[in-house]
Amino acid sequence: MADRVTLVEVGPRDGLQNEPGVVPLASKLALIDRLGAAGLPVIEAGAFVSPKWVPQMADSGEVLRALAPRPGVRYPVLVPNEKGLAAALAAGAREIAVFGAASETFSQRNINCSIAESLERFRPVVRQALEAGVAVRGYISCVLGCPYEGAVPIAAVVEVARALSEMGCAEISLGDTIGTGTPSQARAMVRAVAGVVPMAHLAAHFHDTYGQALANILAVMEEGIRIVDCAVAGLGGCPYAKGASGNVATEDVLYMLDGMGVETGVDMERLLVASRLVSDALGRPPVSKAARALLARSGS
Repeated sequence: MADRVTLVEVGPRDGLQNEPGVVPLASKLALIDRLGAAGLPVIEAGAFVSPKWVPQMADSGEVLRALAPRPGVRYPVLVPNEKGLAAALAAGAREIAVFGAASETFSQRNINCSIAESLERFRPVVRQALEAGVAVRGYISCVLGCPYEGAVPIAAVVEVARALSEMGCAEISLGDTIGTGTPSQARAMVRAVAGVVPMAHLAAHFHDTYGQALANILAVMEEGIRIVDCAVAGLGGCPYAKGASGNVATEDVLYMLDGMGVETGVDMERLLVASRLVSDALGRPPVSKAARALLARSGS
């Protein structure tokens, strides 16, 4: 089993972009600052997408320009196309991500193009980013199920992962977007993808809709995964999947890993400060079971 895992905090981007309310710039900056203070080494800071479709991310340029960087902390941002990349680079981005799917229907509904078309759209983005010295991460959604097609063939996930890796993505995040996967399915999928992309370059990105996220994370860790995406307070969801809950909560993942003696460099008490901050900004309690229990025990 792992002695260390890297937690990638996706709350400020993947989480907030799927929350119904818009969090003010000052609150976003405070959240990112608290997450960095908690020891999270990678914090997704925003997305350079259309403000018409994703108003929650309209201030991503302002976020990047205004945040106070911490030594050793990376702040990747999502970009959908060359226009988004240009805006991200102008705002000072040093790491970006592109977002594809393993399901044809989801790709059409989410980004209005086929999987093949999306990959062609990403090629110049990745090339230009790498030429600018900017690292690139590739996301693959619907790796364990699609809200429109149901089960997704593992072969489809493998081929998208292969394409993203070959075009230059240094890391591939495997997303169970609607949270339907189970441990045996997660194991089989990761094992297959590791046949074309080294395990060290793969990340797990699991939603907790059916309560399977922690079990799936543990299963893929046993296969060799050492990078796990999570969102403080369990932020987010999926607007294309009715009833889908948010990403697995950072607090829940950290509680499990702390209990297993797995190092992350993240401090729970400081993480709870960030959890309270964003939950208050949204006017709701954290989804995280660990956060609720620990905050209740402390009387916060």
